Amino acid sequence: MKQIGVDTRYLLISFPLALIGFILMVVGFSLGVGLTVVWVGLPILATTLLIARLFADVERRWLPEVLGRPVARPRYSKAPEKAGTLRRLVNPITNGQSWLDLLHGVVVLPFAILGFVVTVTWWAGTLTGVLYPLYGWIFFNVPDYSGLGELLGFGRNYVADAAINFGIGAIFAITLPLMLRLVAMFQAGLGRAMLTGVAELHERIDDLAEGRAAAVSAEAAALRRLERDIHDGPQQRLVHLAMELSRAQRQMTKDPHAAETTIADAILATRETLDELRALSRGIAPPILADRGLAPALAAVASRCTIPVEIDVQTVERYPAALENTIYFVVAETLTNVAKHSHATMCTVSLSRTGDVLLLTIGDDGVGGAHVAKGHGLAGLADRLRAVDGELVVESPTGGPTVIVAEVPCAGSRGRRRSADQGGLDQAP
Repeated sequence: MKQIGVDTRYLLISFPLALIGFILMVVGFSLGVGLTVVWVGLPILATTLLIARLFADVERRWLPEVLGRPVARPRYSKAPEKAGTLRRLVNPITNGQSWLDLLHGVVVLPFAILGFVVTVTWWAGTLTGVLYPLYGWIFFNVPDYSGLGELLGFGRNYVADAAINFGIGAIFAITLPLMLRLVAMFQAGLGRAMLTGVAELHERIDDLAEGRAAAVSAEAAALRRLERDIHDGPQQRLVHLAMELSRAQRQMTKDPHAAETTIADAILATRETLDELRALSRGIAPPILADRGLAPALAAVASRCTIPVEIDVQTVERYPAALENTIYFVVAETLTNVAKHSHATMCTVSLSRTGDVLLLTIGDDGVGGAHVAKGHGLAGLADRLRAVDGELVVESPTGGPTVIVAEVPCAGSRGRRRSADQGGLDQAP
């Protein structure tokens, strides 16, 4: 019932506004173009475009209720700060959206007339037919019915007339919501395309630019961390290993037994360095992820966590490499943070697909207090997710528990199976 009221109000009010706007815009545009040769037409044309913008703003305020979704308002360019009076006066003429507003004010009138006619017709048919038994009975019982009834179109059989008219009214009442919705959505769709299309395009461009900047920032942060880890870990071990081997070389002739001990220590150090390099490589793109997919890769990263982790992966599909790497990195980084800071005794990781969205949920029973803020680890995860059009939501009240939810679009996945030479799921044990 609420939507019927919204559609009815929109269609009834749109007609007089569209008629007034049509007259103002056609007259203003004609005068503006006709008087342009004497420069008087430019201010008239600019004023007409401002009037069109006003009517467009009124339309944009109604669109969210009719369409059931928010709409964006275009960004109208402003005149330069040091622009002269004439430049400021004619600034609307230089804005492309202003001309779309004017065009909408002209072409919307036939659709507004259609919507008004349909609304009045269906409401009149509904009320006239459904209420006929009431007012028909009144007219059948007034004195001198024959003359008044014939004048108003009533027959002499009240029961038959009431049944026929009520049936017609019921048909109008049943089809009323559908008809109002159709014409309202058609007219509102025209308004959305002409009055918000440019704004939505700009918003999409801004989102893409933000995602690209987030991806660059996340990759730069990952490279800095990798460089720091290599410098503090394997590089120091390799320097120490080179020194140990040089010492063993000097000991060969003087003390073979000591040289043998030094070489044994060097071999142990080499193994530890290899293990550390393997651990670092897992943070970039582990082979198990590329070969077997998310489920085995997440199980592997969970097995290395210092606290118990329950894994529930409800999708076996393969996804683009960028998406799988992002999901893996989010889980690995989050589990590292949980182990270091949460004081949790249990953690759960759940991954499922709903439609074209991958839903990743990570929870723990720790002390809470986690939040997405610049300079914190979760901010880097949010940047990585934005790079693939994903979102990160963190609920972590003080005292816990903590729930981290990541949503990532996954339309166009590659399917479940891959060829054997790609190391697909067919090869999984």
